[in-house]
Amino acid sequence: MKEFILSDVVMKVVPELDRGFQPAVLANRAYKKSVEESGKAVPLKIALERGNGLVSTHETKVFDDKHKKASANFPYAERLVKTLLWSCGAWKVTIAGSESLGKYIQSAYSKGGIREFDADFMAKVYEKPFTVEITDLKNFPAAKTQSRSIGRHLDGCRIGFDAGGSDRKVSAVIDGEAVFSEEVIWHPKTTEDPDYHYSEMMNSIKTAAEHLPRVDAIGVSAAGIYINNRVMAASLFIKVPEDKFEEKVKDMFIDIAGKMGDVPLQVANDGDVTALAGAMDLDDSNVFGIAMGTSEAGGYVDGKGHITGKLNELAFVPVDFNPKAAVHEWSGDFGCGANYFSQDAVIKLAPAAGIELDEKLTPAEKLKFVQKLHEKGHDGAVKIFETVGVYLGYAIAYYAQFYDIKHILILGRVTSGNGGVLIKGKAENVLKTEFPELADKIRLHLPDESSRRVGQSIAAASLPKIKNRL
Repeated sequence: MKEFILSDVVMKVVPELDRGFQPAVLANRAYKKSVEESGKAVPLKIALERGNGLVSTHETKVFDDKHKKASANFPYAERLVKTLLWSCGAWKVTIAGSESLGKYIQSAYSKGGIREFDADFMAKVYEKPFTVEITDLKNFPAAKTQSRSIGRHLDGCRIGFDAGGSDRKVSAVIDGEAVFSEEVIWHPKTTEDPDYHYSEMMNSIKTAAEHLPRVDAIGVSAAGIYINNRVMAASLFIKVPEDKFEEKVKDMFIDIAGKMGDVPLQVANDGDVTALAGAMDLDDSNVFGIAMGTSEAGGYVDGKGHITGKLNELAFVPVDFNPKAAVHEWSGDFGCGANYFSQDAVIKLAPAAGIELDEKLTPAEKLKFVQKLHEKGHDGAVKIFETVGVYLGYAIAYYAQFYDIKHILILGRVTSGNGGVLIKGKAENVLKTEFPELADKIRLHLPDESSRRVGQSIAAASLPKIKNRL
């Protein structure tokens, strides 16, 4: 893929430990400015169809094919489609306005193409072959969107379970009040046997149940993609063989609810639960949630206070357009959010901060080691969390191009302790310095320590509606 040319772009806030960082938002801004100034701009439209016939659309402009800078269209369109695909989700992408870009995207998402992983992933999620179609502007499909109310049910005796990649959290909740919460370290991402995942999750559910007079419902927050409470794709089960995934993983949460008395169950992406937790706490809408843990999770509650059914899988969304950026271990792509807003980001930055990490430690233990150094005032550890904060500020500006955001709630293990305060402060500084119009509109929120650790499991408890109750 051809590189973006950023010679005329200078970051006003530079991440000290990663001076090669090329923010997606600035790359796009420079490209769009050049397109407009060329006098040779042509429209490009992109449609993404996901489940139930829902269609998201996006319109932009690119250089005319005959323009001397037309080669810049290809990396711009590739990164844009990648962003839209993982924020919206789709089994079919339609390109209109440029046949050359349409053919390029078709090639990228074909077998052996640079985005073959993404195509295969989406085919698995939507259980349909992934396809890229080219059409003209006149026959471009119309948008079809839908949002639905979820959560905010506080009645009865509920269990909220947050299945993180390094730790799992569970809460027992009675009429909206948590009477018990527990956090347990586990290792789902390195375990092939799905029986391990089932037994560990069941242990947490049963432990919470011991603190309730009865179990009326179970809500689950987990990284990944879930449709009708079924596991379609999730990094928690990355090591589970495909045949075992189909046999034991897809209906795992449904099976757990069945064992607990076939109680009402609702499974949601942990990013959406983060956003829901923020919307409930703030009593407002247009809330964007970012959970920084084993990976990056994203979620969104729209102007109606509803979730939209989009994927919001920010871990795969590119935020750094430097082709030499860190490569995502799962997708094989560079510059993806998972390497910038997770424990992996902290680990990645450690060498530049002069911190040597024991390779015998788990990723979660490495994060804790750096956090302890930060508590002691270690200069390198301070710079790590400041760098993550700069990443976040530029990423928020990029996300704001695709979401209407009033509030951003930041949760997850990486934000624990004073590191979270540093991250938030640096992100706000980027917005004020580089994007003042966004700084006036968007408010960042860092919940208290308890909420940061177990807030998602409590919010998850509110997901299902109890039978025979309004």
